[in-house]
Amino acid sequence: MAVNNTVQSVGVKRTVIRTVAALIGMFAFAFALVPLYDVFCRVTGLNGKVDTTAKAIIHEEVDQSRYVTVQFITRGSAGLPWRMSVENRQMRVHPGQTAEVDFTFTNNSRVESWGRAVPSVSPSSATTHLRKVSCFCFQEQQLQGDERLTIPLIFQLARDLPEDINTITLVYTLYPVHHLAKDISKNDNKTIGDSI
Repeated sequence: MAVNNTVQSVGVKRTVIRTVAALIGMFAFAFALVPLYDVFCRVTGLNGKVDTTAKAIIHEEVDQSRYVTVQFITRGSAGLPWRMSVENRQMRVHPGQTAEVDFTFTNNSRVESWGRAVPSVSPSSATTHLRKVSCFCFQEQQLQGDERLTIPLIFQLARDLPEDINTITLVYTLYPVHHLAKDISKNDNKTIGDSI
């Protein structure tokens, strides 16, 4: 009977260890899923995700025989009292051509706030053919109360853009960025440093 209890105890321990290991594995997988998905989308251009780093202009012959319509859509989001507008809602660009369009950010509140414009591209197959040379989407923006800021987007469409793509839609959605915790920790560090 003691042997049966020992075997049963070993079996229970083994089951508990396997269950805990499976739970840890599932938690680690769920935690890593979002960054892995972002990397996958950035590499493949799937779901309209775009790279958030500047690209160099490639000097290639402009395809004068063809125009592509580039549309710009701006969206706000809850929690950020900003308005984003674009100088031209759409423009016609030759593949290989470098183009520039101005976006204006307006803080409609009286207090400073931070925001970030997150881009997406449609159709997603155009993502790898859109080179952003300079874009406000590469970093967070800070606006003082009632401040208005105009920043250009400079981009280039690759000459090898597929022939069946005649229209590209570039959507920018504004999201709030909270800096309160960072500011508090900086102030705490200053206070500690001053008191030493």
